[in-house]
Amino acid sequence: MEHINKEQVKHVAHLSKIEINDQDAGKFSEQLEKIMSFADQLDEVDTEGVKPTYHVLDLVNVFRDDAVVDPLSQEDALSNAHSTIDGQFKVPQVMNDSE
Repeated sequence: MEHINKEQVKHVAHLSKIEINDQDAGKFSEQLEKIMSFADQLDEVDTEGVKPTYHVLDLVNVFRDDAVVDPLSQEDALSNAHSTIDGQFKVPQVMNDSE
């Protein structure tokens, strides 16, 4: 594994438009080095015969079939509305006419 140095951390910070000083760059370099060495440990794990995990649950298809059905009538759509006016949902005004 390649060593992560302060210059690389400062370069990435510059690309990300993040201001960073030498002390923080050194600290982040050490922390990133530890993270990368931990990730390298995963390469040592024997995964022969282990199926890839794409999702933690065994979901196959959570969607219903796309079937054409008759739409709701206007009366059915408005049946549970708190308030209606002229066959439409009546909602509180959110903008003033004067603006």
